[in-house]
Amino acid sequence: MKLTVDGSEAFAATGGRPFDAARPALVFVHGAGMDHTVWTLQTRYFAHHGWSVLALDLPGHGGSAGPALEDVPAMAAWVLAAVKAVGADRFALAGHSLGALIALEAAAQAGEAALALMMLGAAAAMPVNPALQGAADKGDHGAVEAMIGWGFGRPAQIGGNRAPGAWMPGAGLRTLERGLKGALGVDLKASNGYVGASEAAGRVTCPVLILAGDDDRMTPLKGAKALVGAFADARLAVLPATGHMMSIERPDETLDILRDFLAGIAA
Repeated sequence: MKLTVDGSEAFAATGGRPFDAARPALVFVHGAGMDHTVWTLQTRYFAHHGWSVLALDLPGHGGSAGPALEDVPAMAAWVLAAVKAVGADRFALAGHSLGALIALEAAAQAGEAALALMMLGAAAAMPVNPALQGAADKGDHGAVEAMIGWGFGRPAQIGGNRAPGAWMPGAGLRTLERGLKGALGVDLKASNGYVGASEAAGRVTCPVLILAGDDDRMTPLKGAKALVGAFADARLAVLPATGHMMSIERPDETLDILRDFLAGIAA
């Protein structure tokens, strides 16, 4: 669906059903250089099981007009403005990687309006290798090659897609290539510069799920374990043989964990 946020056109996928503000909203936030397509399986399920889905393209990504925003608090404020634009007053937030930090900051800003927070592939600090940052700033294809190499778990690098003939790293590469043309470098700087996770976690009042892959080489499991303790009410779930891109690598298992966590929350 198209919507207007802060005076500019934005896009959000709704999981194949029209957005209904009378139902609780489930807001998905993608990671650096990506777009709403990383949530395809999960959004479709929740849209047909009690939630109104809003899988956002951040400014300068996918179908949303730019420019890309330069820091996590500004991105979080934009997400909340998008939620307000569709008339939702109760919502859960799910974010991946940089999107997890954005969702965290949004939940902290939203207070009791936030029903739940789900952080996938997250840590309190997400520093970016200077060589990767430099390549992304220059639009060097090596930046996305490095992110794919490190982002997908080792089983996914050699196959493992349930759809015969489909190649997970190849699909991820095409998505990041779109980001390389504009927003990726800006996103990486925002991730590298964000230092407010612990303070924001202390202001979150809703239940929190942190989902990690045990083969995540971008935000290793030890970072997820440390993050849990920053919240008043958080639990950790770990996917075995899974890297950073869990919503793509293990879409069914990711969905199961999110579904079980959200069961009864919006009642």
